[in-house]
Amino acid sequence: MLRMADSRSIRDRESSHCASFWWLLISDSHVDLRSFRRASSDSSNLNYIVSLFNENSGLYTGDGSVDIKGNPVLKSETGNWRACPFILGNECCERLAYYGIAANLVTYLTTKLHEGNVSAARNVTTWQGTCYLTPLIGAVLADAYWGRYWTIATFSTIYFIGMCTLTLSASVPAFKPPECVGSVCPSATPAQYAIFFFGLYLIALGTGGIKPCVSSFGADQFDDTDPKERVKKGSFFNWFYFSINIGALISSSLIVWIQENAGWGLGFGIPAVFMGMAIASFFFGTPLYRFQKPGGSPLTRMCQVLVAAFRKWNLSVPDDNTLLYETPDKSSAIEGSRKLLHTDELR
Repeated sequence: MLRMADSRSIRDRESSHCASFWWLLISDSHVDLRSFRRASSDSSNLNYIVSLFNENSGLYTGDGSVDIKGNPVLKSETGNWRACPFILGNECCERLAYYGIAANLVTYLTTKLHEGNVSAARNVTTWQGTCYLTPLIGAVLADAYWGRYWTIATFSTIYFIGMCTLTLSASVPAFKPPECVGSVCPSATPAQYAIFFFGLYLIALGTGGIKPCVSSFGADQFDDTDPKERVKKGSFFNWFYFSINIGALISSSLIVWIQENAGWGLGFGIPAVFMGMAIASFFFGTPLYRFQKPGGSPLTRMCQVLVAAFRKWNLSVPDDNTLLYETPDKSSAIEGSRKLLHTDELR
């Protein structure tokens, strides 16, 4: 009996010390007292108390952002404008590489691969159409499985391999047909076509993982729950589109001039170098990034919405608007997602 009384006394003292410790933490922050009492009533809610303190102390982001290891991130050390130059640099270099190829691709096909105008135009439009379809692949992978960071990193590497293949195709004599002799222009062999289009469609696949993710990943660097950072997010998109236009301007002027006057190998090689610089820049900023966890396939949720709408077709809407909220909890019921707050703007 004495041992049981002693152990009970020790547990009571530990519980008292723990409660005093958490009370000091709560008193220094702005955590709601009711939330603290509700969570502290059960020792299993210790992690919830920690999260309440982290979110309300102002030191950590409030939108669920984590670092690359999955830990909560400090506002003062991650995200915001300190992380954006690496993301903007990646986008600028990628657009420079893309338009450096697309702007003059018909000319290359007709003058170097000796295709007719109709065939060259058809190949270019097919490739450009593919570039605008592959983002569907990248978007699903980013949202459901890999997250935006790893999707950008993986597809940027694929893009770079495609650029290097295209550069080799335009530089190595064995990978391209001989020059025209008078009016006789030898056509490219199947192997030469295969090498060229292999590199070209690797680029189309690569841009499919970059295009849908870079702007969203940049927006992830700003905490939606912080009014000051929310304003900065709007400014980020201004700089984002500015970087796109800078890359397009350089490629449509300088790179095109180099291709027609200094050689196609150099004209494709310079964008490949810039793409390599973009990948290096992107990885260099990794410690500064804020990450959002993948939240599952959006196609699954779309189907769930359709099924729920069909099943609840005749359901009466409650008079109390607060009952229309997603969940009473602070975070979303779907892991990796943010809550959609109630609004009257769509009425």
